Amino acid sequence: MNFKMIFNTTGRVLKTEAAMLALPLLVSVIYKETCAWGFLAAIAVALALGFALTLAFRPDDRRIYTKEGLVTVALIWMSVSAIGALPFVISGDIPNYVDALFETISGFTTTGASIVTDVESLGRGILFWRSFTHWIGGMGVLVFVMAVTSKTTDRSIHLLRAEMPGQEVDKIVPRAKDTALILYVIYTVMTAVLVVMLLCGGMSLYDSVVHAFGAAGTGGFSIKADGIAGYNAYIQWVLAIFMLLFSVNFNLYYVVLIGKFKNFFKSTELWVFVGVVFVGATTVTLNILSSCQNFAEALRLGTFQVSSIVSTTGYATADFNAWPTLSKTVLLLLMLMGGCAGSTAGGFKVSRVVIIIKKIFGNLKKAVHPRTTNVIKMDGKRVPDETIDGVTSYSLVYMLLLFLIVLLLSFDTRLPSSSALETNITAAVSCFNNVGPGLSLVGPAENYAFYSHFSKIVLSFAMLLGRLEIYPILLTLSPMFWIKK
Repeated sequence: MNFKMIFNTTGRVLKTEAAMLALPLLVSVIYKETCAWGFLAAIAVALALGFALTLAFRPDDRRIYTKEGLVTVALIWMSVSAIGALPFVISGDIPNYVDALFETISGFTTTGASIVTDVESLGRGILFWRSFTHWIGGMGVLVFVMAVTSKTTDRSIHLLRAEMPGQEVDKIVPRAKDTALILYVIYTVMTAVLVVMLLCGGMSLYDSVVHAFGAAGTGGFSIKADGIAGYNAYIQWVLAIFMLLFSVNFNLYYVVLIGKFKNFFKSTELWVFVGVVFVGATTVTLNILSSCQNFAEALRLGTFQVSSIVSTTGYATADFNAWPTLSKTVLLLLMLMGGCAGSTAGGFKVSRVVIIIKKIFGNLKKAVHPRTTNVIKMDGKRVPDETIDGVTSYSLVYMLLLFLIVLLLSFDTRLPSSSALETNITAAVSCFNNVGPGLSLVGPAENYAFYSHFSKIVLSFAMLLGRLEIYPILLTLSPMFWIKK
């Protein structure tokens, strides 16, 4: 195990986080806010720890393998979250560190679950930092560092695979650094286009930037008490479309840029995703039509909520907790599935759902015709057996952990018994899949402030587990990893 490389990489990322914190510091200075001191303190801590780690751990061997990649990513995400919580505490906006850590992890993991009861009372710098964590975490902290630094190795793909969501991540160009750079260029350009389109809809520059961060990272932190409901229909439609665009595998955008349009339209995952969104939006629209003024309003509300939930963003233009059971059930199923692999969306991922369904039908066919060979294909290519096995094992671990999270939340006695089960189940699903809002007491009009510190810590780990695809966190917390044999 290359521990020196693990801690050296962590140190480099912490120094990069200090640079990230300079942006909200600048915003705080521009608006003459006292929270600037919180950002200065966090920058100082990040730089001190970053330099200490890089100087103390100078690797002779810079090679990174799968195991190192998984642990490095987990350590980095926990470290940047721990330091990223400091501005909230020092500024006094979120004085309790557990609450601040929950908010920060929710930001970096692009969950959007919040404990803030009065979001409009927060300073501009703090609100900017909340949304900026979405943007950084959406594509990945390490992917960002790989894109802007030169100290990468030919095996940095293991870091990319450990951090990018989905069952399989490959380099789109020979060097992992160049892959990371291409992904971030596409990501940044799309974000910039969204900012311009929001400006065209009458949003202020500040509001446009922070909401673009949330939509691009599929996070969902808003700066308004009513979420997106107070903005006009044009802005709601723009955000709905872009949330879906950011839920598509970014490799497909690269394929389009290099002119391979045929490969884009051959994507099985893309077409399934489009079909699911269409069916979901149609179902919800028709189901809520009677409670809306007209079909246009029902279509806008239904499409926006479906787009927000399936992309795991969590922005809301309506309190869907008050909608009919059918609509809530559709949203819950979309919450579980999530977006495409290789996107900024969370959830179980469309590709895994497709593989599992094809596996089930293949087994049924084999039961009727025993001599039939069960070959699973995606995008016209055979899916390797190891990938299928990986999806199967991931599914089992996913379900077991989801049950465990719900069980641990049930120990919280603060919830009224009449709504505790629905609240805990949807809170677990929402945080584990990095969505944000759930149902009942964690609905879009509510927040997570009422949970105990124990429950918030459980949900914080749930968010990290979901964002990093389970294994990096489990491996890092496993004693067998740290014990030298």
